[in-house]
Amino acid sequence: MLNKYLLLIFTLVATGVAAQVDTTEVVIDSVVTDTSGIEMGDNNIITNTSALNLFFEKLRFLEEEKTGHINIVHIGDSHIQADIITGTIRKKLQARFGNGGVGFSFPHRLAKTNGSPYVKYSSNISWDSRRNIYPAEQGMEVGLSGIALKAKESFVVEATVRDTGYCFNTVRIITPHNIPCIDIATSSKTIVMESSEPKKITHKIKSGEVLSIIANKYGTSVSAIKKLNGLRSDNIRAGKTLKIPTSQMEKREIKRSEFIPLPLATDTISNYYYSKEPVSKIYLLPGEGLNEYHLNGLVLEKDTPGILYHSIGVNGAKASDYNKYPLFFEQTETLQPDLIVIALGTNESFDKMEAQAYTEQLNLFIENIRAANPGACLLVMTPPPSLFKRRYPNTFVAAYAKSILTQETDKNYASWDMFSEMGGLYGVDKNAAKGMMSSDRVHYSVQGYQKQGELFTEAFLKAFDNFKSNN
Repeated sequence: MLNKYLLLIFTLVATGVAAQVDTTEVVIDSVVTDTSGIEMGDNNIITNTSALNLFFEKLRFLEEEKTGHINIVHIGDSHIQADIITGTIRKKLQARFGNGGVGFSFPHRLAKTNGSPYVKYSSNISWDSRRNIYPAEQGMEVGLSGIALKAKESFVVEATVRDTGYCFNTVRIITPHNIPCIDIATSSKTIVMESSEPKKITHKIKSGEVLSIIANKYGTSVSAIKKLNGLRSDNIRAGKTLKIPTSQMEKREIKRSEFIPLPLATDTISNYYYSKEPVSKIYLLPGEGLNEYHLNGLVLEKDTPGILYHSIGVNGAKASDYNKYPLFFEQTETLQPDLIVIALGTNESFDKMEAQAYTEQLNLFIENIRAANPGACLLVMTPPPSLFKRRYPNTFVAAYAKSILTQETDKNYASWDMFSEMGGLYGVDKNAAKGMMSSDRVHYSVQGYQKQGELFTEAFLKAFDNFKSNN
């Protein structure tokens, strides 16, 4: 399987601005590739599946006993941030194994970027934010979401589940070092206050009217009308409007919303609230006695047994960006992962990072993940095909894919070769012809990302069913 990359990679210039290869068919290890590089046949498999045995045992127990939750955490870059690939996988796996909830959720809208469509967030203030792709900044705690979020004033954040299938019983609040700086309310009430204010009277001037007639009508004086309306003479024009001074008072209603914070429980990983009845909307409020407030995300869980598929992605992120922030790895424990899926490499390739350097950063990421979650199994996806300048095949991701697959046994993780499944080095043009690529030929369309999610789920379920047959 690995040799199919060798000829493709080493016949192209190593700089990543590939020479155009004039060939109509390439045969490597019995894999037939046409000019677009789309492989013929069914090779959609996960390799080194023995690394997933512990996870598959847990998954089999869930399927047979229908009790408990399985947590899968999928970490990546802009391919993941919009939650289209992961949303597709989530729906398909939960259809078979049960819906344990939407899982990790972050208010990307407050950070002025795109995010998952499953939960809608809004706030009455503007928040400060910082992505992990930038150098660390004092006072900005980049944690599990890969994006720091901070408020310095009182706020209300409304979070509403858009899909009723993801109403939740438990909400966990993830904050730096588990500091209880965010409160929760599930409802608000409107407080109506009454006050009195001078009654406002206006008069539309009719033809033939003069100020003295208007003043007599309302029991006031000509000078008072002139002063209120800024008039310098007695001349007025029909059709215009005058404000009329009056000593009369009228009632005015002032409405405001009031939120009653709910009691939160605390454990070693989060502050959380539990409701026996499913909840579709919550309000996040500032904790008492603080000057600033940090939020790294929420976890939304249902009581029903099943899978929680947590999606974490940051536009522009590389493995080295996550590696800069220890808090990110510390907070992964909050999700209690049974399986962690890693999908990084596209941004490294556009930095023209050599495969060895990419692999070193990927392996450091894996070490950091395992240190925080020693019981979790790992699966690494190869990055998908893309083009430089919408023209030249991205040979760097081809090299990364080869490196990922070469070391999978030594590093004890499973792999899924998205690079090959999406057509390999020359697959972008054919994918574009099918409507699966964005115009930049780096990102994919909604259809393309859904296809990736479907292919991964197919390979995942195939590996699980083989595990059950063999055990």
